[in-house]
Amino acid sequence: MGYSGMKALIMGLGVHGGGLASARYLASCGAELTVTDLRDEKALDQSLEQLRDFQGVRYVLGRHETADFENADMVVKNPGVRPDSPYLRKARRIETDISLFLDHIDRAKTRLTVVTGSKGKSSTASAIHWVLQKAREQRVLGGSAFLGGNITVSPLTFLDALGGCRAADRPMDDVVLELSSWQLGDLKGRIKAGSGGEALLKPRVAALTAILPDHLDWYESMESYVADKRVIYHGQDARDGTVAYDDSWGRRFLSETHARKLVCAEHPLPEDVAGGWLLQEASAPAFARLSPGAPVVEIVGAKNLALGFHQKKNLLAAGLSLLDLGLPPRFIAESLSTFPGVEHRLEFFFEKDGVRFYNDTAATIPEAAAAAVAAFSGNVVLLTGGADKQLDFTPLAKACATVKKVVMLAGTGSVKLQASLDAALIPYAGPYDDLDRAVADCFAAAAAGDVVVLSPGCASFGMFQNEFDRGRKWKDAVRRFQP
Repeated sequence: MGYSGMKALIMGLGVHGGGLASARYLASCGAELTVTDLRDEKALDQSLEQLRDFQGVRYVLGRHETADFENADMVVKNPGVRPDSPYLRKARRIETDISLFLDHIDRAKTRLTVVTGSKGKSSTASAIHWVLQKAREQRVLGGSAFLGGNITVSPLTFLDALGGCRAADRPMDDVVLELSSWQLGDLKGRIKAGSGGEALLKPRVAALTAILPDHLDWYESMESYVADKRVIYHGQDARDGTVAYDDSWGRRFLSETHARKLVCAEHPLPEDVAGGWLLQEASAPAFARLSPGAPVVEIVGAKNLALGFHQKKNLLAAGLSLLDLGLPPRFIAESLSTFPGVEHRLEFFFEKDGVRFYNDTAATIPEAAAAAVAAFSGNVVLLTGGADKQLDFTPLAKACATVKKVVMLAGTGSVKLQASLDAALIPYAGPYDDLDRAVADCFAAAAAGDVVVLSPGCASFGMFQNEFDRGRKWKDAVRRFQP
């Protein structure tokens, strides 16, 4: 695809798949490939193992060399690399695995749905994909459905499987991408080659979930953080749809988009407003109308496997997206009712002596951890805390007042949370820099009928490689615990 002989530099091989997928893709296309990462060979061993079959790849590990950036025809950056990096200033052309993917998909054969937000984006994107897969299984739709992006699956891994490489009469494929603010920021102002000036990112449906303070250790303000989120709908037009929440941020998004506006609300909408709504009652279904004055239909049933009110709102956002894509409302509701949720997001994984254990490691902001506590009606033992992202811990401190016991992991965020808990006279155990000791405290505090949930409300840095490493180690420690 035009990369043969090109000098390509991968900046940040990583362990999540984006850098690795870019390296494998470009190497298979004949690029002269250099991989550079500040981490050493030991830290990147698993990713390096998957490149062993590609001959001629040059590795610069444990450091970056300025000359590599000056000499490269193209630099493919990891989304975690800041755009103001002095090394990137030396680059002639900067890409990401997402931009490479978007530049090569055939829009006539690939329908794109993109989801972003501070919280709920993984669950919403996964629920959309779940229903699109069900539609293929039950022959409601043809073609195939794919899921990738920030959910740790690079879309480059399924680029060759899309309809562009198949027969002309092949049914359209669906691609669902979860994109972070960093990934969206990297696409700002980009134009798709050969499109006549269309934006590189032009989703058929763009869905924005809850916007909350996040990554303020990276962004200078909420406005700059949300500015990157806005890229999701910048390329849309009247043929597309935008789903956003009925809050201050969502209303601003819907006032700016050129696509159809679909409101996701917690109250019935006026007849002249398109969108969907749910009620506070846990047993209530969710309803929608696709256009002003259209008939009201049920798109989320009363009973679903996904747990918690915030998860039900994610299902509503997914249902609205699917309704705009043309799927039948009854099929949407029935399929969403079987959606099991996503790993690391209020994931039930273990039960012992009547105590149920959950992994909510992806709750990396205080509001998300507070929502996890609110999802349970019985006694909760909460394992929380970690690294700070310059966030306000008031919502999490209030939630801690309602639980049976608070156990904390070590980190700069935990120091801030401690101050709030001490001021409110809320007892806690820890902070622990040893996960096994924290697990032992959780077991000691729980009784039959209780719930134990890891919901940190913080970043994972310090004790863990990332939030997924934290979740996996939590599950392993619980399963092997012996009192």
